Amino acid sequence: MATERKSPLTVQGLCKHYPAFTLEDVSFSLAPGTITGFIGRNGAGKTTTINAILSFVRPDGGEISFFGLPFPENDREIKGKIGFVSAGMTYYVRKKLKAITAVVKTFYPDWNDADYDRWMKDFGLDGEKTPAELSNGMKIKYALALALSHQAELLILDEPTSGLDPVSREELVEVFLKLRDEGKTIFFSTHITSDLEKCADRILFLQNGKLKADEDLDTFRTDWRIAECEGEIPETMKQAARGACRVRNGWTVLMPKEAAGGFDTREADLEEIMIHLEKEAEEA
Repeated sequence: MATERKSPLTVQGLCKHYPAFTLEDVSFSLAPGTITGFIGRNGAGKTTTINAILSFVRPDGGEISFFGLPFPENDREIKGKIGFVSAGMTYYVRKKLKAITAVVKTFYPDWNDADYDRWMKDFGLDGEKTPAELSNGMKIKYALALALSHQAELLILDEPTSGLDPVSREELVEVFLKLRDEGKTIFFSTHITSDLEKCADRILFLQNGKLKADEDLDTFRTDWRIAECEGEIPETMKQAARGACRVRNGWTVLMPKEAAGGFDTREADLEEIMIHLEKEAEEA
């Protein structure tokens, strides 16, 4: 009988307090072999959450486990199974990639040179080049090649497509889908929701340090409807509204699906849902 795969990441009651910001009671669990999109506006707490999960900052409360193992108690074993990739990652810009790799591989007993060569080839990377010679998209691919070569089963990606052009972002989304097909689990933090529309199985929505939604992508989208109206918003629509945005010819209004009956509405995309809910929070 096949062994049930344990959750690659489980977070319970994660808290982190700063003078001007609080991450409050964040809880979720990732399903193996899926892509989870972690969304929210800049400053919502996405990077704080990831930093606390990985112990880059010390959480003030909560429990974290990877593959059923408590963290950071099992730090060494866990870090061999996860890969972290961020748009802000830096390397020695004048060192050749092959020299950087020679250092990185010494930290991982499960490093596989054949896998590394395959990923470098698949990503079109040349070990003779330096980070200074790579585009931002190629730097992300190099970071992925390193993570995948030490057999990482969970990839934690913090804004990996930020600052990339649309073609480069599309290439990375295709890479993420390929990795999911190979059984990898991906936790993908971003505010570029159009990337998630193409690849995510599930959405976590963080707002002002609190987790406001944890649903599969299709359910999250179908829970909401958008009404478009010219001129002023009718009073009956205002009563059902969960945020309104000004557009060229009037307004768009977000409403829960169950409250949208009687109005002329359409499907909402992920970006519209996030923006309208942020508008509601600003006006509260």
